[in-house]
Amino acid sequence: IMKNRDLANTMAIFKREFLSYFNSPVLYVIVVIFLLAAMGFAFFFGRFLDSDNASLTQAFFFWHPWIYIVLAPAVGMRMWSEEHRLGTFELLMTMPLSPWQAIIGKFVASALVWAIGLALTFSIVLTVCWLGDPDPGPIMTGYAASYLYALGCLAVTSAASAYTRSQVVCFIVSVALCILLTLIGYPGIVDTVVRTLPGSLESVVRFVSYLSFMDHFYEMSKGILVIRDVLYFVSVIVIALVVTNMGLRSKRA
Repeated sequence: IMKNRDLANTMAIFKREFLSYFNSPVLYVIVVIFLLAAMGFAFFFGRFLDSDNASLTQAFFFWHPWIYIVLAPAVGMRMWSEEHRLGTFELLMTMPLSPWQAIIGKFVASALVWAIGLALTFSIVLTVCWLGDPDPGPIMTGYAASYLYALGCLAVTSAASAYTRSQVVCFIVSVALCILLTLIGYPGIVDTVVRTLPGSLESVVRFVSYLSFMDHFYEMSKGILVIRDVLYFVSVIVIALVVTNMGLRSKRA
């Protein structure tokens, strides 16, 4: 009975949050911007139609991290900051549900928004299949890597949102954190730092770069699905949601 009640509470929060996205223009604006950015980068900067290679890795998936750095916080910044703005945070915390039920419900709702956004890009897969004979492996792992990257940025935003009442502050902090987690593993920056610092510090630099979203994203987007990369993103999501829980409990106390 207790488990059924917990699931019912989580589903109630999920439905409330998910429907709120559709009741505001935010969802539509973000999804349209994402589609325009993803397709625009692929065709104009990735030169998708000029490439002789029937692959989406460089032309399409390469640009996704840079899009998520901005758009994922734009979706997730309202998770808890919105509750403060509307004055419903205290009411939500006094309801017979645990912070974890609210956290999971809200996170899954925002995650589903990105699932919809990515699903709407499937036309580019049909296009590349029509133009050539692509290997389905890199396409599937590319979508998996893209989605996990989006969820990682969302989880970071959820943690930031739990500690601030302002959506603007949450957005700025979340973007800064997502940029940091991207750039510390960017190949060009890592190679430059390794050449600049003494050789004895190379292992430290490599370890720091391993903590980057980018380091794990690139391997998966190339068609190499390694369990450690999936576990990395899952670990980041779990840690960020634990930090979210800590932030909510500190305000509830």
